[in-house]
Amino acid sequence: MRLSAKSEYGLRALIDIAGYYGDGPVGVREIADRQQIPLKFLEQLVSAMRKAGILDSRRGAKGGFFLARPPEEITVFAAVEALEGSLSPTACVGEGTSDCAKSAQCAAQDVWNRAKVALREALEEISLADLVARQRRYDGMEPPEAAGRGSGAR
Repeated sequence: MRLSAKSEYGLRALIDIAGYYGDGPVGVREIADRQQIPLKFLEQLVSAMRKAGILDSRRGAKGGFFLARPPEEITVFAAVEALEGSLSPTACVGEGTSDCAKSAQCAAQDVWNRAKVALREALEEISLADLVARQRRYDGMEPPEAAGRGSGAR
């Protein structure tokens, strides 16, 4: 399964915004410039994340986007699902009822269910706070001894 550019760019934007958590809104143009994301595309992404309750916004000269809740409470799964929709690898294990006539007696469906569960578990165990800490280490902004503490050490 391959996630789209929505997830790649959207997660980079969220990490950027989460890095300023508590400092007020971050302008979409600033994010686009720092993260090298096309502005029009980024506007679509932040709109989807706002509708999903991940981001909130403020209008005006000092407006922009900010996290709707603490970065520790927002998982990568929530962000990716807001951007991509259902993360089911096939329609037969999607949300709701299946259109597959063999859904009740299909050995392949077990494989797709396991893949869906594994992906969800992997993305739910990582929060935006974890990714911000990791990005700060990559950027040399956090001392190495702090890297091993807390939930950010993954």
